[in-house]
Amino acid sequence: MKILIVNTSERTGGAAVAANRLMKALNNYGVKAKMLVRDKETDALTVSELPSSPHQRWNFLWERLCIFLRMHSRKHLFEVDIANAGSDITRLREFQEADIIHLHWINQGMLSLSGIRKILRSGKPVVWTMHDIWPATAICHVTLDCRNFTTKCRNCRLLPGKGSAHDLSASVWQKKQRMLEGENIYFVACSRWLESEAKKSALLEGQKITSIPNPIDTHIYKRGVKEEARKRLGLPLDKQLILFASQRVTMVNKGMQYLIEACRLLTDIKPGVVILGGHAEELTAQLPLEAYPLGYVNDEKRIVDVYQAVDVFVLPSLSENLPNTIMEAMACGVPCVGFKVGGIPEEIDHQRNGYVAAYRDAEDLARGIRWILTEADAEALSRQAVEKVVRHYSQQSVAMKYLEVYQQAMAFKHYKL
Repeated sequence: MKILIVNTSERTGGAAVAANRLMKALNNYGVKAKMLVRDKETDALTVSELPSSPHQRWNFLWERLCIFLRMHSRKHLFEVDIANAGSDITRLREFQEADIIHLHWINQGMLSLSGIRKILRSGKPVVWTMHDIWPATAICHVTLDCRNFTTKCRNCRLLPGKGSAHDLSASVWQKKQRMLEGENIYFVACSRWLESEAKKSALLEGQKITSIPNPIDTHIYKRGVKEEARKRLGLPLDKQLILFASQRVTMVNKGMQYLIEACRLLTDIKPGVVILGGHAEELTAQLPLEAYPLGYVNDEKRIVDVYQAVDVFVLPSLSENLPNTIMEAMACGVPCVGFKVGGIPEEIDHQRNGYVAAYRDAEDLARGIRWILTEADAEALSRQAVEKVVRHYSQQSVAMKYLEVYQQAMAFKHYKL
């Protein structure tokens, strides 16, 4: 069985990390898996890059321009995708040799809706892992309180004047309907929460939808000696440390305002705050506690050092699927605190391996951090966090679940033929 995993980037972003890990997990268990990406960042032989072409950059710019002209603003420019431009991968050798096409995050000019339609019409079984809600909506990656996708996308909250009945979201919805008409895809959500949301989508009515978590290599992400990790990173040895991490820490959806408010409630115990991610320095100035900005880090050994160095990981996001960061922290024995939203409660077992705070409640967020740092049995929390990851998110566990989906997809395709 040959699997072609298709993702915009090889390593940048949570979806890229998850897709790469899945490829490695499948290869470790005897399945021939390769990745096809637009943005190749390593010399890995199992990762192929789209043929070099000036159209690739133009695809991205053209889509952004079309969105900007409809929005008349940059405010929500990267919160939506319309997939009006992209590459045709059906002619590539990697595509033709594959038994199954496994789509992941294919936005920002990687694949167009017409390109996906060509893939579906090729006759090859298609599995699509949903790293956010976009495959089940018209244009948005995060729905928040909007439920239009359960009937039909229109009057989009992200468009000027909250859109109209015939706005950009309505037209893209119709295009997605035509793309899926008469075709079958095995959709895989990374969390049970996203599976439940996807099943409510009128767009995906009649499609097969299940959930499988992302995998993690527990030989890399594991417990270490805290003092040694801190020495390697130049972090203080005499402080309790909170970690906040995101690809871009200033994104409003990552909930930094709730972290700031929670830290104001922790000045009596005065822990330090380690910030990992882009624009970390911008957050440092706003925190009432001593902060240690490490910036954006993509070296895996250094990332593991960061997890091993801290006492608690906090992710106050307002919307999440199944965050890789929580999984990574837990694998390293770090208890986590997050809001009760999306797939976070599936990862964190409340007051067993971390703390699930009430949604958008900074006081409860602070209460959870305080409980972990001053009241809970640190060793028990750490041990239970590792056990949860090994039991549910190990490479072997996830690879076996995907093999079942692949076999079902191939059997169904052959039955139809």
